[in-house]
Amino acid sequence: MNYDVIVVGGGAAGFFTAINAVDKNPNLKIAILERGKEVLSKVRISGGGRCNVTHAEFMPNDLTKNYPRGEKELRGPFHTFMTGDTMAWFEERGVPLKIEEDGRVFPVSDSSESIIDCFLKEARIHQIDVKTNHAVKEFQKSSDCWEVHTSKGMFKAKYLVAATGSNPKIWTLLDQKFHKTVAPVPSLFTFNCKDSRIKNLPGIATHASVKVKGTKLKSEGPVLITHWGLSGPAILKLSAWGAIELHAKAYKFEIEINWLHEQTSEEAFIGLQELKRQYTKQYAFKYAQFDLPKRLWQSLVIASGITEQTRWADLKKEQLRKLATQLTESKFSINGKSTFKEEFVTAGGVILQEVNFKTFESKTHQNLFFTGEILNIDAITGGFNFQNAWTSGYIAACTLAEKSLEEKKNTN
Repeated sequence: MNYDVIVVGGGAAGFFTAINAVDKNPNLKIAILERGKEVLSKVRISGGGRCNVTHAEFMPNDLTKNYPRGEKELRGPFHTFMTGDTMAWFEERGVPLKIEEDGRVFPVSDSSESIIDCFLKEARIHQIDVKTNHAVKEFQKSSDCWEVHTSKGMFKAKYLVAATGSNPKIWTLLDQKFHKTVAPVPSLFTFNCKDSRIKNLPGIATHASVKVKGTKLKSEGPVLITHWGLSGPAILKLSAWGAIELHAKAYKFEIEINWLHEQTSEEAFIGLQELKRQYTKQYAFKYAQFDLPKRLWQSLVIASGITEQTRWADLKKEQLRKLATQLTESKFSINGKSTFKEEFVTAGGVILQEVNFKTFESKTHQNLFFTGEILNIDAITGGFNFQNAWTSGYIAACTLAEKSLEEKKNTN
């Protein structure tokens, strides 16, 4: 079965590449090969089923700062196609979007089906062959085309796009013959932690600073206490930036949380002394201070050796010191990780030095392209991983269309 372009991988990056390529050159005959029963399955579950399409950050250099791996490489591509272009692309195809307070961008419908329906409709309009249950067994380069062997047959095409995300089989195939890859490790995960201070506080969230002891890893933002430990943007940022380092530690490490965000232990101590003078007759346990959630405050008070019946006036200097430490330097032992919701993101993939980021074409194998998460690029949560899929897919598509048109012109 002969095509102009074969896209391996029926996910976000694969569909975006195929649709834009045929949009730029309607004469292209394109097939998408998907190993699963369904296409776009990751899109369906992303953002809790709402699909966090992108993030409302409109400066390319600022946008790149959300990518632990790929920051430098994406600077140029984001000047070509980024957030505003993504939003316009979907709006033009009948998918209105909205920006939420935290900057995340979703379909107005609050349903990932809007994105999936849009892609499937575009694929039908452009007569793209979408083939499911086609697991790729091997691909090889012959003189003038790529041969792709799947569980259901052999396909040939001038251009091959690998958009398979973190599929280990494809990474192995690439590693054997074509490109070096960085072994995958999880990114974007929550921390497992059993600690009496947070055991009965699931659902509580507050702004805090977090650092991993013995490393340079630190972050700030909302911290969410869960049934299994700690989550929220501050923790997820740490997991992304520390993906390789925390994997090397087998996810056993110690973190320090400053529940007061920027206050030092000494500043907290001074603040507590002032509270002691101000509320002499009140029970320290009863009313939360420093704008902390009440139950978290009470847990930290108990952890400092202060009983529920202790008045502020009766607090000893040593107790105030302990409470100041609990507020600003709470140490927690982390033992393991959990996947964030159902979104599984990995660090690792095709090494970036072997890819031309003006075209997303391989530097070593002509007419081989990489889009999306198959590259060693990953981001923090908030729509940034999808933006990498859209940008890489669009630029690869433009290159494919241009090359094929140029070729046709030369043969005529």
